[in-house]
Amino acid sequence: MPKTALITDAGHFLGPPGTKALIAAGWQVFAVDDDAADPAKREALSAKLPGATLLEANDPETVVAEVMDRAGSLDLLVNNDAFPAIRGPVGEAREEDLVATYEALVFKSFRMTQAAVKPMKAAKAGKILFATSAAPLNGIPNYSIYASARGAGNALALTLSKELAAFNIQVNAVAPNFVESPDYFPESLMADPTSAEKILKNIPLRRLGKPEEAASLIVYLASEGADFITGQTIPLAGGWATAR
Repeated sequence: MPKTALITDAGHFLGPPGTKALIAAGWQVFAVDDDAADPAKREALSAKLPGATLLEANDPETVVAEVMDRAGSLDLLVNNDAFPAIRGPVGEAREEDLVATYEALVFKSFRMTQAAVKPMKAAKAGKILFATSAAPLNGIPNYSIYASARGAGNALALTLSKELAAFNIQVNAVAPNFVESPDYFPESLMADPTSAEKILKNIPLRRLGKPEEAASLIVYLASEGADFITGQTIPLAGGWATAR
């Protein structure tokens, strides 16, 4: 029987490359995305996630129950939630932006994790990955809302790794920055030579990361070869940030 993975916000951020890589590695992948319940968007979402099983429900308890009913196990949760990085000085930050960012990047993943740990604890096995950002590892002026929310994800991964270790559940965070993505670093941004130079000068490796590189890290951390790795926030940022 293939191992079972659940990926949230699967049509965005690291969802498409992560799904493709996990399926290629033999995983059965269930995908949660708001577009799955919209008939007008479902076809496009399916094209992004070939081979994945799309779930229309978004309520964490319902989602996990459906995965367990269909597959009988939940071996991996990838909290892949994405939200625009709102820019602006802290003194001008709007509370509604703070609330929306934390809802999308902290509260959603917290709720899904709460639901997922129940079958993992019962099985005495499982892995949880948070797709976050390297931003809180290095700091980016004028991105206090986004960086602090992503920092909360990194802190949650560390804390849960210690809480869940007794149940043989490993928890880690993949923290990218400067990785090609329609959500954060689209082709249109890099097509402008001025913008491209401004971005690349910050990266020691002088290039953007490939989605496949992020996906390879997800597959490795999901594998049995990473059973002794937990509580880590691993930056994928071309040398721009280092682990704390």
